[in-house]
Amino acid sequence: MDKNKKKFTKAIYEKELMKLQIELVKLQEWIKQEKLRVVVVFEGRDAAGKGGTIKRITQTLNPRICRVVALATPTEREKTQWYFQRYVAHLPAAGEMVLFDRSWYNRAGVERVMGFCTDEEYWDFLRACPKFENMLIHSGIILIKYWFSVSEEEQEKRFQSRLKDPTKRWKLSPMDVESRNRWIDYSKAKDEMFTYTDTKLSPWYVVNADNKKKARLNCISHLLSKIPYKEIDYGLKELPPRKKTRGYVRVPKELQNFIPEIY
Repeated sequence: MDKNKKKFTKAIYEKELMKLQIELVKLQEWIKQEKLRVVVVFEGRDAAGKGGTIKRITQTLNPRICRVVALATPTEREKTQWYFQRYVAHLPAAGEMVLFDRSWYNRAGVERVMGFCTDEEYWDFLRACPKFENMLIHSGIILIKYWFSVSEEEQEKRFQSRLKDPTKRWKLSPMDVESRNRWIDYSKAKDEMFTYTDTKLSPWYVVNADNKKKARLNCISHLLSKIPYKEIDYGLKELPPRKKTRGYVRVPKELQNFIPEIY
């Protein structure tokens, strides 16, 4: 072990996260000013840490500029549509960044492994996906794709943690439980998906996610490096004095319904 290498403590993590979140705010303002359209795809195994990373990205950002898309199971009507159609509806307009917490790659992952799509639908997706993404990129969208890689041992540890924590138990779905028995199947599906969709124009960026905190910092740092931006100086250094209001009497507080102050 390198003696000069600092131990990665919680304090170091929080300090570095704050630095990155400040940069994310600068990026957000740049996206707004330059009217950029950014799409970031987060994929990976269950409990790989995608949600935690997304939460740290959006924590200090304006939801009107940076929004998260996490679609539920398609409806019967959506199942009859062109496969990419329901995702297209959530693509960003000018000045927006959209984070897909799972995306159109569901077809190459859970749908393939669990048998929710036919072989024909699966192979059609693999052929069409690179063309679809090329269309997005050529239209001016900045597309960045992350795959969160987690070991079998670490995933099991996180599943057990979810089971024991009442605030996280909702995260442990029947699909997650079944995925424990299909580790190899998911590995094959991921490798096959990369073969077709890890292209020069739209590459996959793999995040080593066995350490959640390091994964978050590394992912955010990489995201910032993929979109050149500059800090915007709005010229506002201090707030002007508040104007005094005269001639208006506020409604007495006793007439308002305040909630009980239990704490």
